[in-house]
Amino acid sequence: MSTSIHSLIPDAENLLALEPEELAGAVLECLNSYTKEEANSWLNRYNFANHETIKNYPTEYQERILCALMEAWVWLEREGLIAPRPRETSGQWVFVTRRGKSLKNRSDFSAYQRTNLLPKTLLHPIIAQKVWSPFIRGEYDTAVFQAFKEVEVAVRNACCFNDSFYGVTMMREAFHPDKGLLTDTALQETERNAMRELFSGAIGLFKNPHSHRNVELQDPAGEAVEAIMLASHLLRIVDSRPPLGSKKPTR
Repeated sequence: MSTSIHSLIPDAENLLALEPEELAGAVLECLNSYTKEEANSWLNRYNFANHETIKNYPTEYQERILCALMEAWVWLEREGLIAPRPRETSGQWVFVTRRGKSLKNRSDFSAYQRTNLLPKTLLHPIIAQKVWSPFIRGEYDTAVFQAFKEVEVAVRNACCFNDSFYGVTMMREAFHPDKGLLTDTALQETERNAMRELFSGAIGLFKNPHSHRNVELQDPAGEAVEAIMLASHLLRIVDSRPPLGSKKPTR
């Protein structure tokens, strides 16, 4: 038997409180539960938006619920999770796409939504490789820690420091405005100092706390994305520095 919207979200007010992209997960779970025979009858926006779909909700909510379901349906179309059925002339019938079928339940759907939050193609390749999996699993603190750990490792390797160098101390040494091995001497002194503070502050704020305790984030996904993007930018700065050449490690 197919899954109904009402069985997933029985409270009308809770349903109406959802954004289209949130409600879309429940709609897709319903569509994925259809048998072949049911799909031939119901995989059509007009058939889906009928009394049968919302009959178990109080009458005073039904029209608003239908509108909310159609908003979610359109969102699924835009994301390529449902698509027009081939060779169907009216253009109203759809099928669940391969991507849509891979999202069997709302847990899968939530993971899919998280992948849209973090622009993988804009990340430094090393950051993308290390943080993508924990991020889409919702392990935001792990993803942030791993991102800044890669910055720390890159700085240590670039300066040929040994493993006793780490954290804020290492950043302040590597980007010392006068003798730092990663300092861009073409910058003005104030900018060299700012770069030093940027790296040491970022490691002190984002990497060190995550090393020692669970960090509570007010907006876990949003804050994690911003932190990871910062780590990616810092890693690109390290990559942009020329080889040490005549510079030698001081420690």
